[in-house]
Amino acid sequence: MHRFKELIAWQKSRSFVKDIYDSTSHFPKEEIYGITSQIRRASVSIPTNVAEGAGRRTNAQFLTFLDYALGSAIEVENLLILSHDLEFIDFERYQTLESKCLEIQKLVYSLISKFSK
Repeated sequence: MHRFKELIAWQKSRSFVKDIYDSTSHFPKEEIYGITSQIRRASVSIPTNVAEGAGRRTNAQFLTFLDYALGSAIEVENLLILSHDLEFIDFERYQTLESKCLEIQKLVYSLISKFSK
């Protein structure tokens, strides 16, 4: 079992959720059940899976949840691209969010590499 609150991947992804919620609060109202909901759920899934995996008994179980977290981070990256394409977020905000998302992906992948050995 790992202390999830000490994991930088969890800390940064937790903060990232707030950034996503702040950014999507300006999305068109007709997207509340579309991209807004999807990107919010995917962003919440990142720290949630890191935390849930950290509470599992074995490293193999932890790795499964880290894989889910990585998949969710990549899903968010895709949804950010689409949100920019649809002009829901401007280029500057897109770049900021994408940079944070890529950093989180790297952190989660580093944990996967560490516990795969």
